[in-house]
Amino acid sequence: MLALARRTVAALVRGEALPDPGSLAVRGRGAFVTLHRRGELRGCIGHLVSDRPLGEVVRDMAVAAARDDPRFPPLRADELEGLDVEVSVLTTPVPARAEDVEPGRHGLIVRRGAAQGVLLPQVAVEQGWDRETFLAATCRKAGLPPQAWRDVRTDLRVFEAQVIRDEPA
Repeated sequence: MLALARRTVAALVRGEALPDPGSLAVRGRGAFVTLHRRGELRGCIGHLVSDRPLGEVVRDMAVAAARDDPRFPPLRADELEGLDVEVSVLTTPVPARAEDVEPGRHGLIVRRGAAQGVLLPQVAVEQGWDRETFLAATCRKAGLPPQAWRDVRTDLRVFEAQVIRDEPA
């Protein structure tokens, strides 16, 4: 999966044909691809669930992380040096109560109406967040007030992730 994501990003920025996703035919798993360049976030896009083969999801999320993350301009070929890739393969999100959320173990989805925020499990660890800080940050990412997780109209879901990291190129 990691090699597929890296090959996809390189092919995309060089204007080459994207690689075949190969035999990663597991279905029903979501995935995120996160790009860092010289230790700084450079793109992160994911798909929470999938009815497509996992290889296709990883390839498509690698393209999206390199090209479509609205926080960053599209990745350029000269940025491949120093780029590291991370693939997070997700379990199916399940409903949760706030007290069930375990930072570092769980990723979190917060939804209310059309608003949705998602943070991967590793974000809480990287930031040193406790449960309430993680919940508040995910609410803010959804565009909701930080305490929206306390409101019964807010839907909380958790998932776990198998995280596969690359070393800088």
